[in-house]
Amino acid sequence: MSAPARPTRESCCHVRVKLTLILGLLFCSAFSGCAALTNPTANGVPVRILPDELLAESKEGFVSLPLTTLRQPPPKVYLLEPGDTLGIYIEGILGSEETPPPVNIPDSTEEPPSIGYPFPIRQDGTISLPYVGSIKVAKPALEHSITIEEAEERVVEAYREKDILRVEDKRILVSLFRPRYVRVLVMRDDSSRPQVSIQSASPLGLGTSSASIGGGTQTTGQILELPAGQNDLLNALAKTGGFPDIESTLEIVIQRGYWDAAEDPTASYCQCPTEADLQDGNTGRSITRIPLRIRAGEPLPFRPQDVVLHSGDIVIVRNRQLEFFYTGGLIVSGEHVLPLDYDLTAVEAVLRTRGPLLNGGVNTSNLNGSVLGSGIGNPSPSLLSVVRKTPLGGQVTIQVDLNHAMRDPRENILVQAEDVLILQEMPNEAITRYFTQVMQFNFFTRIINRQDAQASGSIVVP
Repeated sequence: MSAPARPTRESCCHVRVKLTLILGLLFCSAFSGCAALTNPTANGVPVRILPDELLAESKEGFVSLPLTTLRQPPPKVYLLEPGDTLGIYIEGILGSEETPPPVNIPDSTEEPPSIGYPFPIRQDGTISLPYVGSIKVAKPALEHSITIEEAEERVVEAYREKDILRVEDKRILVSLFRPRYVRVLVMRDDSSRPQVSIQSASPLGLGTSSASIGGGTQTTGQILELPAGQNDLLNALAKTGGFPDIESTLEIVIQRGYWDAAEDPTASYCQCPTEADLQDGNTGRSITRIPLRIRAGEPLPFRPQDVVLHSGDIVIVRNRQLEFFYTGGLIVSGEHVLPLDYDLTAVEAVLRTRGPLLNGGVNTSNLNGSVLGSGIGNPSPSLLSVVRKTPLGGQVTIQVDLNHAMRDPRENILVQAEDVLILQEMPNEAITRYFTQVMQFNFFTRIINRQDAQASGSIVVP
């Protein structure tokens, strides 16, 4: 009888390799479906080494813009300019001695009554009167603007020089017949559209159904004629619906000037002008942005003359677009509105979207009312990956540990628009949960073992 052959070293190596492959296949098959191990966003940048330029800007610390900054100071005296209309009465020339001078009572209580016949100030700053011709009463004919009283003195002096009538015997009256007006266009995108509810009864009498039509916002446009001295942004807003709601509007845009592609030989009428094209001081084109909220203590981002409107200006009140962030992973996938005027942290975002937080990963969105799992529980998922867009069009994944964020405010970063929040388990948390749910240990013991009595007990762990 021959002795059995002893295994060689090569055969032992082959056995070890086969065992390793089998264990590897078993491990991969067991954890290939675990999102914690296959999470493509797990290798993110920790918050503690995140550059400041990738952090979200805080929305707190802002104050409403004072309304007094949106209007121009009222003039102490009214200065004449082209576009004003003077009321002039000259006894014996403009009206007879027997006929009283005409009196104009304006509809607005802000304008005083005037006496005389209307004479508009032409674009060259002059008016034309009988027998004396043109009289300079405003710029550009004059080097500086004058008042109504000074204009009356110029009219009297013109007739005295011509020796047409004796001023001491005749009356000459000059007043403001109609002030000049500034015509602007106001476009508002924050006007509310009325909502109508329609209810209809079922023909079988089983109930009623209702439907809503309309609602939301609509764009409205209005051409305003603002009198001189009131041609500012505050008056334009007051006459077109009032000051816009801060929750619906971030800024007001004032566009000045005209776009003409013929001014630029390289431009084309088929090309849409960019904002840089509309910022041309040589042609008078400009875009002014007036924010409705600024940080406390910061200087105003516009000049006092920027709120003064001129003929041809376009005031645009745009509707504020909602900002969203998105969730996935162990949080229900969805699109959520980002708050407009206060900060939302990563922990608050998980709570706002009803995600699991320090509850052992138990889903509370159930129908049986149970909020506690069986056994000793599972570890809470704590790996929150924030996929954030960078200013240059790329993206970065930020790794937030919710357990650390609950203790350290520096770890609890702010959520910004278009962030994608993916909540998953850490690998150790997933492995612990797997063994807790899959592997069970049964312990059996016999407490009493006699002929007349027997007792036993069993324990299942976990």
